[in-house]
Amino acid sequence: MVQQIILRNLEKPQIKSLEEDLLWFCDSFGFSSGRDTENTANKIIFSLLEKLSNDELSSTEYLAEDLDMKIPRINHHLRNLNDSGLLYRKKRLIYLRGGSLKAAVKEMRKDSERILDELENIAEEIDSMMGLKNR
Repeated sequence: MVQQIILRNLEKPQIKSLEEDLLWFCDSFGFSSGRDTENTANKIIFSLLEKLSNDELSSTEYLAEDLDMKIPRINHHLRNLNDSGLLYRKKRLIYLRGGSLKAAVKEMRKDSERILDELENIAEEIDSMMGLKNR
């Protein structure tokens, strides 16, 4: 599985507000960057969180209907959010990893640590093969 975790160090919102905090959260993970000029990924996350907070299940079809968007567009963004490790799909339903944003971030932290550990090990092998010494 290819996983892409983007981290952006952005200033937290000055005023505590659910909407501003969620926007900051999404922007910090780069969910709405690049060609997503309409912040579709953010809208999907907001809608998903709203459903989950009411103990309701969500699907691609529900999100498409709720956000008045076509299913392929929703699927594109869901794939990216899945690749980041924030959510996953199971039997046509969409779940937030760990069941909450905090749990999802903890899981993403573990993922990034595993990736960095592997990179460090390979870097050490390359250094050794190239005769480079660590301080």
